[in-house]
Amino acid sequence: MKAKETKLQQLSAARLTAEQKQQYEAVTASPVTVLQVGEGNFLRGFADWMLQVSKEQGLFQGSVAVTQPRPSGKHNIEQLAAQDGLYTLVVRGLEDGQPVERRNIISVFSQVFDPYENWQAFTTLAGCETLRFVISNTTEAGIAYKKEPLTYGPIASYPGKMAYLLYERYIKFQGALDKGIIFLPCELLERNGDALRDNIVRYSLDWGYPDDFRRWIASSCRFLNSLVDRIVTGYPSEDQAAAWFEQWSYSDRMLTTAEPYHLWAIEGEEELDELLPLKKAGLNVHWTDDLRPYQQRKVRILNASHTWMAPLGLLYGVGHVRAFMEHPVLGQRVQATVRAEIIPAIPYPLDDMNEYADTVFERFGNPYIRHRLEDIAMNSLSKFKVRLLPTLSHYAELGQSIPEGLATGLAGLLRYYRITQADGHYEGRDLQGGRYVVRDNAELLQQIAAIWANAEQKEQDLRTTVEQLLALQTLWEQDLSSWPGLIDAICRWWTMAEGGQS
Repeated sequence: MKAKETKLQQLSAARLTAEQKQQYEAVTASPVTVLQVGEGNFLRGFADWMLQVSKEQGLFQGSVAVTQPRPSGKHNIEQLAAQDGLYTLVVRGLEDGQPVERRNIISVFSQVFDPYENWQAFTTLAGCETLRFVISNTTEAGIAYKKEPLTYGPIASYPGKMAYLLYERYIKFQGALDKGIIFLPCELLERNGDALRDNIVRYSLDWGYPDDFRRWIASSCRFLNSLVDRIVTGYPSEDQAAAWFEQWSYSDRMLTTAEPYHLWAIEGEEELDELLPLKKAGLNVHWTDDLRPYQQRKVRILNASHTWMAPLGLLYGVGHVRAFMEHPVLGQRVQATVRAEIIPAIPYPLDDMNEYADTVFERFGNPYIRHRLEDIAMNSLSKFKVRLLPTLSHYAELGQSIPEGLATGLAGLLRYYRITQADGHYEGRDLQGGRYVVRDNAELLQQIAAIWANAEQKEQDLRTTVEQLLALQTLWEQDLSSWPGLIDAICRWWTMAEGGQS
């Protein structure tokens, strides 16, 4: 790989075609309209790709200044800067059942800098007349509040950086109402815009900023809650990268890959698309006054499917999502559970939900993505409570028996958590006797392991043990053991599974 790379030039402005160079030069000369906090794969395969699509249609006229939220992003920022802010994105996967592969050179960055090395570049943006948007992906932890002092050097937290930037902007433009910023957080946190705003205000209070500044934030800045959805798979295998580099006649250490599907639902009026013309560019972007339908369908269908399949797949020796979907029994069973049991419990049009499910299952079959069930299974207890338990509750509250597919999902979860403590961790055994390590809340694992140890010691029957697990208030925050037909359904599946049937 390295020997072959020495024969190839690294991606830079010199490698662009005449048309690409013209676009690149237009961007580098364009005013900064977007500050991006986050240099990682996701934003580069999602928001920056969208801006590129919009730019190529002549709709996005500005440029992006990109920086990293943490010192650990230094390498990526330096590599981007070495490539003149350019990188390659390959979109590959299935569309309408057919494989697709598309390559874009992304050229929306006019500034690439490290705020920990060049704090002045960051603070200068406060006085940028044209700055209109801040897009971020700093992880859920990155958007949180953590008390820190005000310094005149780099500020560690993302909300702290934004509090500082906004105050400098407020001073620079003397509180002008038209100089506020629109924030578009992409962190996977419900009401992420509200959380960011609240934490910026907390820092402003900590640092003694005046009340007039907070009134300016309230009247001039927007913090738009948003939901993002795309699997960005990052740098491919070295063999695949080498093959592409040979084909393209250049190398690119910032190369990233993504699936075709993308969704950005933003809680804001559609007129904002005039400022950030993404929907106008034909992208799957929705400006809405209510994110709940988008959030609920994603949690109840996509995320719930993952949580349903991960314990069951691992018990049956299935390693990743696509293999699960291709399993002769399990793949059909998860789809039937979603169609017949989950979707009818979601309070939105059936046709819309089934259409979304179609996209989900096509994404699960992407031949270029190897999404490990072992990773998805981490923290399955809390995930089940958020993603699947509300659907089970829907039937229980109607006094109906829990449908077979949902009961199977819960049965698989309980069987996966049939655990013992060993060498500082908790482990279980799959249906073939193989060992696996369970990663979850330590306190809950201890309680569940104790129930199983007690059942084994007393030679307790399965029904009694399942009843105890379902009644565990610290896990469910309610007693599931009285739900109609649930214990019977779990025990039925368990007996069949241990007998070697799926």
